[in-house]
Amino acid sequence: MISSLRHPTLSINGSDFLQSRKEFLPRCHSPVLPPLTAVKSRRSSILSLSKPLHITKVESFSSISKEKERSLLTCKAYEADRSEPIGEAAAAVEPSEAARKVKIGIYFATWWGLNVIFNIYNKKVLNAYPFPWLTSTLSLAAGSLIMLVTWALRIAEPPKTDLDFWKTLFPVAVAHTIGHVAATVSMSKVAVSFTHIIKSGEPAFSVLVSRFILGESFPPSVYLSLLPIIGGCGLAALTELNFNMIGFMGAMISNLAFVFRNIFSKKGMKGKSVSGMNYYACLSMLSLVILTPFAFVVEGPQLWAAGLKEAMSQIGPQIIWWMAAQSVFYHLYNQVSYMSLDEISPLTFSVGNTMKRISVIVSSIIIFQTPVQPVNALGAAIAVLGTFLYSQAKQ
Repeated sequence: MISSLRHPTLSINGSDFLQSRKEFLPRCHSPVLPPLTAVKSRRSSILSLSKPLHITKVESFSSISKEKERSLLTCKAYEADRSEPIGEAAAAVEPSEAARKVKIGIYFATWWGLNVIFNIYNKKVLNAYPFPWLTSTLSLAAGSLIMLVTWALRIAEPPKTDLDFWKTLFPVAVAHTIGHVAATVSMSKVAVSFTHIIKSGEPAFSVLVSRFILGESFPPSVYLSLLPIIGGCGLAALTELNFNMIGFMGAMISNLAFVFRNIFSKKGMKGKSVSGMNYYACLSMLSLVILTPFAFVVEGPQLWAAGLKEAMSQIGPQIIWWMAAQSVFYHLYNQVSYMSLDEISPLTFSVGNTMKRISVIVSSIIIFQTPVQPVNALGAAIAVLGTFLYSQAKQ
């Protein structure tokens, strides 16, 4: 039975549906619904309808059991401009679990792919133009410019921030800047694979800082997972053919800085309604402001100009393309990683980060034909495995 009722404003009180069976049944046997004017308006009404309702199903009252005595009427109502009942429409809006998994898979594949491309171009630039401070500055500048254009064109909604937001973000940006520069310095001195092997030891720094500075305690499984991480990194370092102390220390400082970045980020950003993409954009802009004066002091325009002239003579204008590519891909892979963090749990993110390092290590060894001894490869595998076990034990 389908009926359509139209009235400008109708107030229905929940108590109108809770009448006794004796009073309610005679109305239901009527082939025509009672006129709306017969419904008494009350101040305590809880539902106001300004659009017509369609009643799609009315159950028969001829065979009502005692168990259903309190639920005499079952109906599905929806507004005239809807094509299905309100409850069913809301359920249809929710994305399916399969679609969510596909989305996360695309995020991960994009994240790993962009990271591999960045590391390749970054190493090419640093081999021909060994100025890590300028290279780090260009990466942050490219990301800041991309996001400003994105906000100006309304491709993404600009974040709503205040002074407290930037104050909270400042220590995060300082740690991010130190970690970014230190990693770039490391890559300028050693192979990409070696830098990422040492950077896989970041969980060990996280546990040590949390334990001795923040006073946090962890279950024994977490401490045990650190053994293969430390042992694997140590084995890889001892057997590295092109070992360099500056490169090694750069990776270690980067680990420590990123641990503090994560701690400051978790403590300071609770309750902040800024998406992952916009959060990383703000982080890049503030880091750029912090890093730029230090880059001028440490290296300076004179060294940059002389280095660029030499690189142009050896490689040609292609060095400019390499510098632009590494800057853009640095921002893109970080942006996608922060977008992924919006969709997944920290555990899944940690596993994804571990797999990212494996892809970077393997691809860099193949592309740059880095000589690797079997013992060195074993140390790298043990360290990466320990990182994976740590992510499992931590949760």
